[in-house]
Amino acid sequence: MIRIKCSVLFLFLLTPVLRFLAQNQGINHRNLDGNSNTISLAGKWAFEVDSLDAGVTEKWYNRPLKDIISLPGSMTTNGKGKDISITTPWTGSIIDSGWFYKPEYKKYRAPGHVKVPFWLQPVKYYKGPAWYQKEILIPAGWAGNTIKLFLERCHWYTDVWIDNKYIGELNSLGTPDIFNLGSVTPGKHRLTIRVDNGVQQVDVGQNSHSISDHTQGNWNGIAGKIVLQALHKTYLEDVQVFSDIRRQSAALKFNIVSGSKSLPLRVACEVYDNEERIVARKNLDLKNDSAVIHAGVDILIGKHVKLWDEFHPNLYRLRVLLSSKGSVVDSREITFGMREFATNNTQFTINGRLTFLRGTLDCAAYPITGYPPTDVAAWSKIFRQCKSFGLNHIRFHSWCPPEAAFTAADQAGLYLQIECSSWANQGATIGDGKPLDKFIYQESERIVKAFGNHPSFCMLLYGNEPDGPKFTQYLTDFVKYWKGKDSRRLYTTGAGWPIIAGADYNSSPDPRIQAWGSGLNSIINAQPPGTDYDWHAIIAKWNHPTVSHEIGQWCVYPDFSEIQKYKGVLQAKNFEIFQDQLQQNGLGQYAKGFLYNSGRLQSLCYKADIEAALRTPGFGGFQLLGLNDFPGQGTALVGVVNPFWETKGYINADEYRQFCNAVVPLARFSKMIWESNEILRISVEVAQFSESVIRKPDLKWRILSSDKKIMFQGTFPGKDVPNGNGIKIAEISQNLSGIMKPCKLTLEVNVAGYKNTWDFFVYPHLETTNLQDILVTQTLDKKAEDVLLHGGKVLWSLKKGSLKKEFGGEVQIGFSSIFWNTAWTGGQAPHTLGIMCDPAHPAFRDFPTQSYSNWQWWDAIVHSNAIELDKVKSGLKPIVRVIDDWVTARSLGLVFEARVGNGQLIVSGIDLVSEIDKRPSSRQLKYSLINYMHGTAFDPKAQISIENLKSITN
Repeated sequence: MIRIKCSVLFLFLLTPVLRFLAQNQGINHRNLDGNSNTISLAGKWAFEVDSLDAGVTEKWYNRPLKDIISLPGSMTTNGKGKDISITTPWTGSIIDSGWFYKPEYKKYRAPGHVKVPFWLQPVKYYKGPAWYQKEILIPAGWAGNTIKLFLERCHWYTDVWIDNKYIGELNSLGTPDIFNLGSVTPGKHRLTIRVDNGVQQVDVGQNSHSISDHTQGNWNGIAGKIVLQALHKTYLEDVQVFSDIRRQSAALKFNIVSGSKSLPLRVACEVYDNEERIVARKNLDLKNDSAVIHAGVDILIGKHVKLWDEFHPNLYRLRVLLSSKGSVVDSREITFGMREFATNNTQFTINGRLTFLRGTLDCAAYPITGYPPTDVAAWSKIFRQCKSFGLNHIRFHSWCPPEAAFTAADQAGLYLQIECSSWANQGATIGDGKPLDKFIYQESERIVKAFGNHPSFCMLLYGNEPDGPKFTQYLTDFVKYWKGKDSRRLYTTGAGWPIIAGADYNSSPDPRIQAWGSGLNSIINAQPPGTDYDWHAIIAKWNHPTVSHEIGQWCVYPDFSEIQKYKGVLQAKNFEIFQDQLQQNGLGQYAKGFLYNSGRLQSLCYKADIEAALRTPGFGGFQLLGLNDFPGQGTALVGVVNPFWETKGYINADEYRQFCNAVVPLARFSKMIWESNEILRISVEVAQFSESVIRKPDLKWRILSSDKKIMFQGTFPGKDVPNGNGIKIAEISQNLSGIMKPCKLTLEVNVAGYKNTWDFFVYPHLETTNLQDILVTQTLDKKAEDVLLHGGKVLWSLKKGSLKKEFGGEVQIGFSSIFWNTAWTGGQAPHTLGIMCDPAHPAFRDFPTQSYSNWQWWDAIVHSNAIELDKVKSGLKPIVRVIDDWVTARSLGLVFEARVGNGQLIVSGIDLVSEIDKRPSSRQLKYSLINYMHGTAFDPKAQISIENLKSITN
């Protein structure tokens, strides 16, 4: 078993005289904001763009700059930069370059009217160096002190001058830049900062979410707190805390920068509980015999220690005072939590108890400012939404968030995976001796020093999906280095790959129901629907936990009402393009329906993905991509909440939490389509990762009709339910012979108040279908023409693949929603987002359906062709519509009706003939359509010539 020790949540400073609000806990530089020891530099700054990169040579730090800007902020938040054009030097891969030359995008390339479909579009753009300058006044009381400049979040390379003295350069993407200005004489001085957001010296990868226009945007500026800090010549330079829950103690390790070796030093520590009672004290006297003193102390908290986890994020406050000859010279106040995040074989543990990571990605998409928030309140709001959807884990994809995110996660009880600001792929590589190799070690050191005390900081890796000829060896060494250096968290190589024996856990894309490139051959698109599969065979070869990498990626149609929400620096011009396309194709009235119906299918796909992970015995967890939308990479609308973390109206947190929670009842259906002559058999399990064993809970089930009437019900024997997944409860066995009509049923399983549901479908076993007076054919041959000519009725059922390309034959229709999007994946299938129909239409009288895709449509869809309706007849309205990719927004249908000559016709893009006896749901659909054609309600209005119809097939 691997045991990880950790503690500190956030820190701010306190002395007996002054209480100091912390700027940055991990950096451990004293911040005395609001008193004489700190000066805030927020406000107006002089500013100048250096597009020719001449500022250093021309010594701009020696002259006043010509423009004005407000900080904290960015050039973009200040309206600085160039207008967007076809030559804007974006940072990020553009996989589909059609925007630059295709005629349908011509109007979006016009100067002054540019709209790009790749990502959210900034109001202004600039890449390169820019200069920021401010006159500062050093107080007389600061004479002889060490002064530091604290810049919370710069983007990216930062150079600093005081007057004409060059201080140095820093280049962190994930932590504050803190410049030691040394001793500065009291009085007025000119502070000049050069910020360069070009990707030059270190190539972290143009798609890294730390710098990419795909998400936050490649902005230039300084966000967060900007302050000058005055420190005593002797001060605490770094404090790290390591908790040990078994010894019920916390070990402090700290460095002291000594300004006077002759003075004796004392470190005094006090620990307070959340009721402000002192629970421990410890003093340490030190010999002051070196410029930098490395020391440590163990503090026993005691047997009543309260542990930190997702259910009880208990906090302690540690006060550390550094004094010399009775005078306090520096201090820290650290709020920390006692916890141990570890592994036990193939699963994770928190404080010795099994846990399961239910995670999403934060990809740095913050449309209002274009950069992540630096206040705790904003992060707390986001994390409350994540927890309301049943999540306990956040992965920060190729970036590291600011201090406020860690503080909020500590308070919320979330387990964070932090990455070292890089996605070395799509042109970038790692492990081949380039500057990035050194940068990753430097960035990881900075991140751990700045934020390593936070108990929410549970996992660390280099970044996302690496590339390069030697990346495996490089990352193997990286993991070994950190495992030997700091035991407070778990380490692995890269998100996605490679898998190595020495990692604490795996991040792998293998355990998910749709992989990159699998298209229509994936589990959800190629295998009849069921819930009896899991990932046991995939993880069996490893002895440590596996977290499934970026599961889901299921798209939903754009919510065009969202456009008005983009009132900041990033605007949804991509949505405007897609809305234009929908309206040009005469489908604007369907926008809300497309959103809702595709959203219900998306939710079904996510339920399937998440439950497969929860069903797998010994599985470690999953990371969604993601709970919220990803605005870039061609626009990937994969969230059930938008980039503002708001729901979209088709699924709420309560429903989502049924299948994504600490406790989730699970049902293994061998299939979702049943016939009334069968015995329904379902194995019931539970994934149970609550804070303790559930003692003899109520275990019950019931099967409900579509109008919520109880059809069948029962209970299971009460027994204790331990922590873990794959925990078997019992088996349901129910004879279906009493079901006389086709129906949608819902199984509801309740374990100790935790409820989950599954829709399944039961059809009477059909021996024959009444075809009297109706011709069913797969070709519009002479016989079909004659029937129509003489006023007869024809059901024309197309063979899959028989539709010509220009009539929709090129559309690769699948059951699932679109994976990621078609632009970024090179047109990977499927190209559609499910179906839309009117459940009250008489064609569905014998085929119960909702307006959207559910499991009963799976067989029909995988045997179908999506017909491009306007190519058949302009404005044709189908009985069953297919929701097209928002990029093309074509009017597609599966079933429509028409008058042909004197006759009446239903055209089914679904094959309702081939092996229909083995396809009960499609057989039932055929039965329902034929019954509709027999009735008086069948009265097509659209008139289409036989010649037009015959031209659509090969």
